[in-house]
Amino acid sequence: MLDERRTSGARIGFVPTMGALHEGHLSLVRGAARECGLAVVSIFVNPTQFEPGEDFDRYPRDREGDRRKLGEAGAGLVFLPETETLYPPGSSTFVHVERLSRLLCGATREGHFRGVATVVWKLLEIVSPHVAYFGAKDAQQVVVIRRMVRDLFGPWEIRSLPTVREKDGLAMSSRNAYLSAEERAAAPALYRALSAARARAEDGERRAERIVAAARGELEKERRIDPEYLTLVSLADLQPVEQAEGDLLLAAAARLGAARLIDNICLRVGAEVEEILP
Repeated sequence: MLDERRTSGARIGFVPTMGALHEGHLSLVRGAARECGLAVVSIFVNPTQFEPGEDFDRYPRDREGDRRKLGEAGAGLVFLPETETLYPPGSSTFVHVERLSRLLCGATREGHFRGVATVVWKLLEIVSPHVAYFGAKDAQQVVVIRRMVRDLFGPWEIRSLPTVREKDGLAMSSRNAYLSAEERAAAPALYRALSAARARAEDGERRAERIVAAARGELEKERRIDPEYLTLVSLADLQPVEQAEGDLLLAAAARLGAARLIDNICLRVGAEVEEILP
Protein backbone atom coordinates (compact mmCIF):
# COMPACT_ATOMS: atom_id res chain seq x y z
CA MET A 1 0.00 0.00 0.00
CA LEU A 2 2.68 2.49 0.98
CA ASP A 3 4.79 1.73 -2.10
CA GLU A 4 1.75 2.33 -4.29
CA ARG A 5 1.07 5.66 -2.62
CA ARG A 6 4.70 6.72 -3.05
CA THR A 7 4.61 5.75 -6.72
CA SER A 8 1.51 7.86 -7.20
CA GLY A 9 3.33 10.84 -5.69
CA ALA A 10 1.57 10.90 -2.32
CA ARG A 11 3.38 12.18 0.75
CA ILE A 12 3.37 9.97 3.83
CA GLY A 13 3.23 11.35 7.35
CA PHE A 14 4.12 9.10 10.29
CA VAL A 15 3.19 9.35 13.97
CA PRO A 16 4.93 6.83 16.28
CA THR A 17 3.06 6.31 19.56
CA MET A 18 2.89 3.95 22.52
CA GLY A 19 -0.91 4.00 22.47
CA ALA A 20 -3.31 5.09 25.23
CA LEU A 21 -4.05 7.90 22.83
CA HIS A 22 -5.24 11.35 23.87
CA GLU A 23 -5.86 14.63 22.09
CA GLY A 24 -2.13 15.37 21.96
CA HIS A 25 -1.52 12.26 19.85
CA LEU A 26 -4.59 12.89 17.73
CA SER A 27 -3.47 16.43 16.92
CA LEU A 28 -0.31 14.91 15.42
CA VAL A 29 -2.40 12.47 13.38
CA ARG A 30 -4.60 15.26 12.05
CA GLY A 31 -1.51 17.31 11.27
CA ALA A 32 0.07 14.42 9.36
CA ALA A 33 -3.15 13.81 7.40
CA ARG A 34 -3.55 17.50 6.63
CA GLU A 35 0.04 18.15 5.57
CA CYS A 36 0.87 14.85 3.88
CA GLY A 37 -2.40 13.29 2.78
CA LEU A 38 -1.71 9.86 4.30
CA ALA A 39 -1.16 9.51 8.05
CA VAL A 40 0.45 6.27 9.26
CA VAL A 41 0.37 5.65 13.02
CA SER A 42 2.27 3.00 14.96
CA ILE A 43 1.26 1.72 18.40
CA PHE A 44 4.05 -0.05 20.24
CA VAL A 45 4.93 0.04 23.93
CA ASN A 46 8.69 -0.07 23.50
CA PRO A 47 10.36 -2.15 26.23
CA THR A 48 13.87 -0.80 25.67
CA GLN A 49 13.02 2.75 26.73
CA PHE A 50 11.84 1.71 30.19
CA GLU A 51 14.35 1.53 33.01
CA PRO A 52 14.24 -1.39 35.49
CA GLY A 53 11.44 -0.81 37.99
CA GLU A 54 9.57 1.63 35.74
CA ASP A 55 5.99 1.23 34.55
CA PHE A 56 6.34 -0.94 31.42
CA ASP A 57 3.94 -3.63 32.68
CA ARG A 58 1.28 -1.19 33.85
CA TYR A 59 1.64 1.38 31.07
CA PRO A 60 -1.93 2.10 29.81
CA ARG A 61 -2.99 -0.03 26.84
CA ASP A 62 -6.25 0.29 24.88
CA ARG A 63 -5.84 -1.00 21.34
CA GLU A 64 -9.52 -1.08 20.44
CA GLY A 65 -10.16 2.39 21.82
CA ASP A 66 -7.03 3.66 20.07
CA ARG A 67 -8.13 2.23 16.72
CA ARG A 68 -11.49 3.95 17.02
CA LYS A 69 -9.89 7.29 17.87
CA LEU A 70 -7.42 6.97 14.99
CA GLY A 71 -10.20 6.29 12.50
CA GLU A 72 -12.02 9.41 13.66
CA ALA A 73 -8.81 11.47 13.46
CA GLY A 74 -8.13 10.48 9.84
CA ALA A 75 -5.35 7.90 10.15
CA GLY A 76 -4.99 5.99 6.90
CA LEU A 77 -2.97 3.07 8.26
CA VAL A 78 -2.29 1.72 11.75
CA PHE A 79 0.86 -0.34 12.36
CA LEU A 80 0.78 -2.65 15.39
CA PRO A 81 4.13 -4.47 15.49
CA GLU A 82 4.88 -7.24 17.95
CA THR A 83 8.00 -7.06 20.08
CA GLU A 84 9.57 -9.96 18.14
CA THR A 85 9.14 -7.98 14.91
CA LEU A 86 11.16 -4.99 16.08
CA TYR A 87 13.53 -6.94 18.34
CA PRO A 88 14.08 -10.40 16.82
CA PRO A 89 15.76 -12.98 19.07
CA GLY A 90 19.44 -12.15 19.41
CA SER A 91 19.04 -8.44 18.68
CA SER A 92 22.06 -6.59 20.01
CA THR A 93 22.27 -3.38 17.97
CA PHE A 94 21.16 -0.05 19.42
CA VAL A 95 21.30 3.61 18.44
CA HIS A 96 22.77 5.92 21.06
CA VAL A 97 22.97 9.69 20.65
CA GLU A 98 25.89 10.84 22.80
CA ARG A 99 25.70 13.82 25.18
CA LEU A 100 22.10 14.81 24.43
CA SER A 101 20.84 11.49 25.81
CA ARG A 102 22.55 11.99 29.17
CA LEU A 103 21.02 15.37 29.98
CA LEU A 104 17.68 16.39 31.56
CA CYS A 105 15.52 13.24 31.61
CA GLY A 106 18.54 11.17 30.57
CA ALA A 107 20.39 12.07 33.78
CA THR A 108 18.13 9.78 35.81
CA ARG A 109 16.89 7.45 33.05
CA GLU A 110 20.21 6.18 31.74
CA GLY A 111 19.01 3.94 28.90
CA HIS A 112 15.80 5.74 28.05
CA PHE A 113 16.90 7.68 24.98
CA ARG A 114 18.93 4.77 23.65
CA GLY A 115 15.66 2.82 23.56
CA VAL A 116 13.78 5.77 22.03
CA ALA A 117 16.37 6.37 19.33
CA THR A 118 16.60 2.69 18.46
CA VAL A 119 12.88 2.07 18.10
CA VAL A 120 12.26 5.32 16.22
CA TRP A 121 15.04 4.53 13.75
CA LYS A 122 13.59 1.05 13.16
CA LEU A 123 10.07 2.40 12.68
CA LEU A 124 11.29 5.09 10.29
CA GLU A 125 13.14 2.47 8.25
CA ILE A 126 10.03 0.25 8.08
CA VAL A 127 7.46 2.95 7.31
CA SER A 128 9.82 5.18 5.29
CA PRO A 129 7.69 8.32 5.58
CA HIS A 130 8.39 11.72 4.14
CA VAL A 131 7.70 13.40 7.49
CA ALA A 132 7.55 12.08 11.07
CA TYR A 133 5.58 13.99 13.71
CA PHE A 134 6.34 14.40 17.42
CA GLY A 135 4.76 16.46 20.18
CA ALA A 136 6.56 19.48 21.59
CA LYS A 137 5.87 18.24 25.14
CA ASP A 138 8.71 15.77 24.57
CA ALA A 139 11.12 18.47 23.46
CA GLN A 140 14.27 16.58 24.46
CA GLN A 141 13.06 13.61 22.44
CA VAL A 142 12.62 15.86 19.41
CA VAL A 143 16.15 17.23 19.81
CA VAL A 144 17.63 13.72 20.19
CA ILE A 145 15.76 12.31 17.18
CA ARG A 146 16.67 15.26 14.97
CA ARG A 147 20.33 14.81 15.86
CA MET A 148 20.13 11.06 15.18
CA VAL A 149 18.54 11.58 11.77
CA ARG A 150 21.03 14.29 10.84
CA ASP A 151 24.10 12.37 12.02
CA LEU A 152 23.06 9.11 10.33
CA PHE A 153 21.94 10.81 7.10
CA GLY A 154 18.32 9.76 7.47
CA PRO A 155 16.10 11.06 4.64
CA TRP A 156 13.11 11.94 6.84
CA GLU A 157 11.88 15.35 7.94
CA ILE A 158 11.20 15.57 11.69
CA ARG A 159 8.33 17.90 12.61
CA SER A 160 7.13 18.96 16.03
CA LEU A 161 3.63 20.26 16.74
CA PRO A 162 2.43 22.22 19.77
CA THR A 163 1.79 20.66 23.16
CA VAL A 164 -1.92 20.07 23.73
CA ARG A 165 -3.08 21.06 27.20
CA GLU A 166 -6.07 20.59 29.41
CA LYS A 167 -8.09 23.71 30.20
CA ASP A 168 -6.09 24.23 33.39
CA GLY A 169 -2.75 24.04 31.55
CA LEU A 170 -1.68 20.47 32.34
CA ALA A 171 0.11 18.95 29.36
CA MET A 172 -1.80 15.93 28.09
CA SER A 173 -0.02 12.64 28.76
CA SER A 174 -1.00 8.99 28.89
CA ARG A 175 0.59 8.84 32.35
CA ASN A 176 -1.85 11.43 33.69
CA ALA A 177 -4.12 8.41 34.20
CA TYR A 178 -1.94 7.51 37.20
CA LEU A 179 -3.01 10.66 39.09
CA SER A 180 -5.55 10.54 41.89
CA ALA A 181 -8.20 13.28 42.00
CA GLU A 182 -6.14 15.29 44.49
CA GLU A 183 -2.94 14.83 42.51
CA ARG A 184 -4.70 15.81 39.30
CA ALA A 185 -5.80 19.05 40.96
CA ALA A 186 -2.17 19.75 41.94
CA ALA A 187 -0.58 18.83 38.61
CA PRO A 188 -1.15 22.14 36.73
CA ALA A 189 1.32 23.78 39.13
CA LEU A 190 4.11 22.54 36.86
CA TYR A 191 2.89 24.59 33.92
CA ARG A 192 2.15 27.56 36.16
CA ALA A 193 5.79 27.45 37.26
CA LEU A 194 7.04 27.44 33.67
CA SER A 195 4.65 30.24 32.80
CA ALA A 196 5.96 32.33 35.71
CA ALA A 197 9.49 31.94 34.36
CA ARG A 198 8.37 32.90 30.85
CA ALA A 199 6.65 35.99 32.27
CA ARG A 200 9.88 36.97 34.05
CA ALA A 201 11.75 36.80 30.73
CA GLU A 202 8.99 38.75 28.98
CA ASP A 203 9.39 41.45 31.66
CA GLY A 204 13.01 41.85 30.59
CA GLU A 205 14.94 39.55 32.92
CA ARG A 206 17.85 37.90 31.10
CA ARG A 207 19.73 36.20 33.94
CA ALA A 208 18.87 32.52 33.72
CA GLU A 209 19.20 32.02 37.46
CA ARG A 210 16.48 34.57 38.19
CA ILE A 211 14.20 33.27 35.44
CA VAL A 212 14.42 29.76 36.87
CA ALA A 213 13.97 31.13 40.40
CA ALA A 214 10.59 32.53 39.35
CA ALA A 215 9.54 29.03 38.32
CA ARG A 216 10.85 27.46 41.53
CA GLY A 217 9.01 30.00 43.65
CA GLU A 218 5.74 29.18 41.95
CA LEU A 219 6.27 25.42 42.13
CA GLU A 220 7.09 25.52 45.84
CA LYS A 221 3.51 26.60 46.48
CA GLU A 222 2.40 23.05 45.64
CA ARG A 223 4.00 20.78 48.24
CA ARG A 224 2.76 17.55 46.71
CA ILE A 225 4.99 17.98 43.67
CA ASP A 226 8.58 16.74 44.00
CA PRO A 227 10.76 18.44 41.33
CA GLU A 228 13.38 16.33 39.58
CA TYR A 229 14.79 19.21 37.52
CA LEU A 230 13.80 22.73 36.56
CA THR A 231 16.22 24.45 34.24
CA LEU A 232 16.86 26.79 31.32
CA VAL A 233 19.06 25.33 28.58
CA SER A 234 20.08 25.98 25.00
CA LEU A 235 17.65 24.31 22.61
CA ALA A 236 20.52 23.35 20.31
CA ASP A 237 22.61 21.29 22.75
CA LEU A 238 20.55 21.20 26.00
CA GLN A 239 23.40 22.80 27.93
CA PRO A 240 22.55 25.21 30.79
CA VAL A 241 22.86 28.90 30.01
CA GLU A 242 23.71 31.84 32.23
CA GLN A 243 22.08 34.47 30.04
CA ALA A 244 18.73 34.09 28.27
CA GLU A 245 19.48 34.70 24.62
CA GLY A 246 18.59 32.85 21.41
CA ASP A 247 16.55 29.65 21.24
CA LEU A 248 16.05 28.18 24.69
CA LEU A 249 14.27 25.32 26.40
CA LEU A 250 12.68 25.96 29.78
CA ALA A 251 12.18 22.40 30.99
CA ALA A 252 10.85 20.64 34.07
CA ALA A 253 10.27 17.13 35.37
CA ALA A 254 8.61 16.23 38.66
CA ARG A 255 7.13 13.34 40.59
CA LEU A 256 3.54 13.49 41.71
CA GLY A 257 2.25 10.32 43.30
CA ALA A 258 2.83 7.43 40.90
CA ALA A 259 3.28 9.76 37.91
CA ARG A 260 6.38 11.37 36.52
CA LEU A 261 5.36 14.60 34.81
CA ILE A 262 7.40 16.49 32.22
CA ASP A 263 6.67 19.83 30.59
CA ASN A 264 8.48 22.63 28.83
CA ILE A 265 8.24 25.94 27.07
CA CYS A 266 10.55 26.77 24.15
CA LEU A 267 11.45 30.44 23.88
CA ARG A 268 13.26 32.62 21.34
CA VAL A 269 14.76 35.43 23.35
CA GLY A 270 16.04 38.60 21.72
CA ALA A 271 14.74 42.12 22.04
CA GLU A 272 11.36 40.42 22.43
CA VAL A 273 10.40 36.99 23.78
CA GLU A 274 8.33 34.59 21.68
CA GLU A 275 7.28 30.99 22.17
CA ILE A 276 8.55 28.59 19.49
CA LEU A 277 8.51 24.87 18.75
CA PRO A 278 11.51 22.62 19.43
